[in-house]
Amino acid sequence: MPWLLVPVLLLILILLSKFTYSHLYTPLKLQRHFTKQGVRGPGYRPILGNTVEINRLSTEAQSKSMPFDHRILHRVAPFYHHWSLKYGRTFVYWFGSTPRLAISDPDMIKEVLMNTGGSYDQIRFNPQARELFGQGLFGLVDEKWAVHRRIANRAFTMERVKGWIPEIVASVAKMLDTWDEMRGGREEFEVEVLKELDGLSADILSRTAFGGSFEEGKRIFAMQEQQLHLFTQAHRNIYIPGFRFLPTRKNRQRWRLEKEIRHAVLKLIENNLKSRQNLSNFLALLTSSHEEERLGVEEVIDECKTFYFAGKGTTATLLTWALLLLAKHQEWQDKAREEVIRVCGKTGLPAAENLSELKIVTMVLNETLRLYSPAVTVTRQTRKDVQLGDLQIPAGTQLYLAFSTVHRDPKIWGDDADEFNPARFMKPRKHLAAFLGFGLGPRICVGQSLAMVEAKVVLAMLVRQFAFEVSPSYVHAPMLVVTLQPRYGAPIIFRRTHL
Repeated sequence: MPWLLVPVLLLILILLSKFTYSHLYTPLKLQRHFTKQGVRGPGYRPILGNTVEINRLSTEAQSKSMPFDHRILHRVAPFYHHWSLKYGRTFVYWFGSTPRLAISDPDMIKEVLMNTGGSYDQIRFNPQARELFGQGLFGLVDEKWAVHRRIANRAFTMERVKGWIPEIVASVAKMLDTWDEMRGGREEFEVEVLKELDGLSADILSRTAFGGSFEEGKRIFAMQEQQLHLFTQAHRNIYIPGFRFLPTRKNRQRWRLEKEIRHAVLKLIENNLKSRQNLSNFLALLTSSHEEERLGVEEVIDECKTFYFAGKGTTATLLTWALLLLAKHQEWQDKAREEVIRVCGKTGLPAAENLSELKIVTMVLNETLRLYSPAVTVTRQTRKDVQLGDLQIPAGTQLYLAFSTVHRDPKIWGDDADEFNPARFMKPRKHLAAFLGFGLGPRICVGQSLAMVEAKVVLAMLVRQFAFEVSPSYVHAPMLVVTLQPRYGAPIIFRRTHL
């Protein structure tokens, strides 16, 4: 009957009005707002925004070869590189119907990351990307984040991390024993170091933070690698509401992995609670009671997932790039080796009391973080209308903070900003936000002490025992997969130094 069509037509009209307001009127209004302030960018496209072009530029960048130099922005942040040349270093682009303001000005980045007044917030993961980190520190906000952060801070104090150095040394020694078997008496042998260091970092994290061994966490790491590929695909695309509930092949895979990982982490927690062999590790602190700050089982699982993934991947990639850079720049490899021999003496083993004396090793790692930082960018979102620099930015605007561009700014780092030169870290930095290897402000990487101590120990032990060079089979192809990694691995040729 005709009168029955009235509510249907009314519903369609309401939905169409909402769609028009959300996906046409509001984005175009915001685009005009930024244009009036002199901020341009690629034009808004209804529904998908600029995501199609972002994915196209990324695919094109990855398909091209490049020499082994450090001018990598066109490859690891292709859309930023492309649009910044066209529109300037501050521009606006669109992720769906949401504006993203790209920023590489260190003053503005400092203001965003150091803010404690609640003006800026984390961008929420879409439901299909959330499984990788769960509801750990990366995704939490406000008081819940503050509680988790306080507990994590207690776990990763420098004093506690230094107490883990013997465990780190033992893990490296175990890896080197495996290398000795692999080389079979040969003077020269080739190692795919990304794979080896990934396993080493996993073993160190398991021993120090989780009171177990790599074998206990091996299955968790393997499943998280599968989650990583699914996360990357979901993170780059617009999420369609309700799509995560459809039993597609990838969704079923996500559900299975999430269930199995949570079960495996729960078993790890239960084993740790039973043994109580190491009451000072990260997992023990998560599960212990501290006044009113006791985490529930599901919260502990989420934090374990976060640190299992982030703790392993970040340090492994940092060390991989450091070895590749030293393999390419032999003069700095020699300087680092001479320092380790002088500082570490006859044993050649780093210890808590001499780690701070490894100045050149530290400079090499900092320069590696500058050129090949695991985090190419950090994103934030405005909670309210804010004044940032000279710009009026509406609430709900997402911010793309281009760390890699700041790290290569000739105004900050000099005309050789694209070159490997650890000596630049002999001088104090010119700007608080000039070097963002571990971030800045309240959300600075909570595990940076462990990452740097681990990296110093591993690098010191390797440069003392081996001279190394880049394998002819190495293909320089940096690729962003959550962290910045060499796409085709990192084969390096090692020779015993017999020191």
